[in-house]
Amino acid sequence: MIISRTPFRVSFVGGGTDLKSFYEHEDGMVLSTTIDKYIYVTVHRQVGIVEHKYRIGWSKVEFKDEIDDIEHPIVREALRLMEIDFPVEITTFADVPGFTGLGSSSSFAVGLLHALFALKGEMVTKSKLAIMAAKIEIDLLKRSIGAQDHFAASYGGMNIFTFHKNEKVSVEPVFCRENVLDALSKNLMLFYTNIKRDASEILTVQSAETLKKLDVLKGMKNLVMPLSQILSKGSNINEVGDVLHKGWQLKKSITSEISSTKIDEHYNLALNVGALGGKLLGAGGGGFLMLYVEPHNQKAVCDALSDLYLLDFKFDAGGTCITYYDQAI
Repeated sequence: MIISRTPFRVSFVGGGTDLKSFYEHEDGMVLSTTIDKYIYVTVHRQVGIVEHKYRIGWSKVEFKDEIDDIEHPIVREALRLMEIDFPVEITTFADVPGFTGLGSSSSFAVGLLHALFALKGEMVTKSKLAIMAAKIEIDLLKRSIGAQDHFAASYGGMNIFTFHKNEKVSVEPVFCRENVLDALSKNLMLFYTNIKRDASEILTVQSAETLKKLDVLKGMKNLVMPLSQILSKGSNINEVGDVLHKGWQLKKSITSEISSTKIDEHYNLALNVGALGGKLLGAGGGGFLMLYVEPHNQKAVCDALSDLYLLDFKFDAGGTCITYYDQAI
């Protein structure tokens, strides 16, 4: 039996420029980190006397004998890509529900592939995991999403990902002192808006608007290096709030699908009682609202958003990993 653990990600700036509709014109760039909220994938090779070849547990339990008959799209394509032709059971559980803006489907794809490689006794690089996971979701399943989530989940930690026209991806760690990371994590608050949404649907609309909104997306991309410098210098960490706010205002202008009257109300309430900036995580439309708030104003923000769930979190630095490995059947 193999168990993989893969983190969810928090994207700060540049999201949307990792879509092919943007980086086919110029390089896209995103700054993100991973947090200590994970999806776990368990893969168990079964003996040959099982009733059904494939058992997949997710929101339903599937018993199938042919890969083509598997309903879960990522599982189906991963098993086909990995050429898994023996009885296997796959189950998964997560710290946070899907469709909440933390890149859960991409983390699942990375974690599943990692577990399947381990099951076959094969070592695999973080880069290969990210590329294969992105291939499954973007190329095979035709989902209108970017590749930043796959790379974030694979690598872990805080990084700048650059998406080149030739489909290559550069990974550059953001170097900052431990006390700066600690201050950043203490000043960030994640509130669940109680709204789930399909990122692919929103990004389909956004992708269609790319040519009209190239200047906006370039503006979002151009916030990546200033934010990296703020974090690296660490002299005025509160400037992070202003950068997040600028990025959020730009992102909202791409399409009306990204925010809503209710989300804007939550955001403005937080600003009025001391938040310095923030954004919706992921494609928008719902999920988690991330706010930058100094500690002395956090109670006021919590009171103003008392109808929302506050998620406690810390940063993750390790990326996807195998937490249990036993090849015995």
